[in-house]
Amino acid sequence: MSLQGRLICWFLRRRFLPATRGPIDVARVRAQTAKRIWLPPVPRGWQLHEQCHVAGARDASDVPPRGEWLMREGGAPRTILYLHGGGYYFCSPKTHRAITFGLATRAEANLFSLDYRLAPEHPFPAALDDAVAAYRRLLADGARAQSLVIAGDSAGGGLALATLVALRDAGDPLPAGAVLYSPWTDLAATGASIRENDGRDPMFCGDVFARVAPLYLDDASATDPYASPLYADLHGLPPLFMLAGSTETLLDDTRRVAERACAAGVSVECGIGRDLPHVWPIYAPFMPEARRALDSTARFVERVTMADDIGRERTTAHPQAGPEADVSSGADRAAQSSATSISS
Repeated sequence: MSLQGRLICWFLRRRFLPATRGPIDVARVRAQTAKRIWLPPVPRGWQLHEQCHVAGARDASDVPPRGEWLMREGGAPRTILYLHGGGYYFCSPKTHRAITFGLATRAEANLFSLDYRLAPEHPFPAALDDAVAAYRRLLADGARAQSLVIAGDSAGGGLALATLVALRDAGDPLPAGAVLYSPWTDLAATGASIRENDGRDPMFCGDVFARVAPLYLDDASATDPYASPLYADLHGLPPLFMLAGSTETLLDDTRRVAERACAAGVSVECGIGRDLPHVWPIYAPFMPEARRALDSTARFVERVTMADDIGRERTTAHPQAGPEADVSSGADRAAQSSATSISS
């Protein structure tokens, strides 16, 4: 592990881990997170836009989801829908810009980071409803499923996988792939690593997840496959790219999904980082391992969307539409829909 990685683990063990051993104070965690946010600058040649409408609104089906776009000037050939982590009860698109900015620029993708509704005010299935609605809105606004990847970390990683399952079950076109960083996929907390890595994980004690899960689940079962996609039928899902640290208490949430997905015939790339902390890509650009993880993720995103790139090139070479046709990419049209610029 790099010196930067060791320092980050030391900091987490000293400042973050002790807080996971006490009662869950939602307001306090949210307030502390807001104070500690590090905001990377908007990359040169990109623009940050905000959508301020409420995700999952029930009174207007045409209301775009709430979140923020990072868009490449001049357009991008692919789109990423990103679902942030935070135990379903804290964090936001803003807290995860180190990942979203780094991933979007490396993958040359317009990226929409969804500000889904949080528990306990909005328990399951609110976050899932918002994620499914956001994906469908991206398609309705012109993004092509073959050029779209869903990504997420921790709770957002579990939510990304649950979204795939829900979309498949509903008969929707599936995205080209999914990226899952240290996903929380088993809210029943049955993984052996919960116990085996308790004390080794620099960020979480083993029993914290059993205390956090009820905030999101409310009256739902912890083994509901839409809340805990570990228990879902994974047949027919698109390729998965998964990362987790070897000392994470949630390690088995990644390993078991990878094993079950492979058994179901799903293409899986799963990397286990030795001694690396939970969702280590978030420590880019400071941590070399985080930068390399984003590089690998970008290669996966480019590879799974390559078929759509080839198809568009053929269409451009042999156009079927007239001279007045809109030749902008679906990713660009989706990104430009109902967005308000807040930075550039």
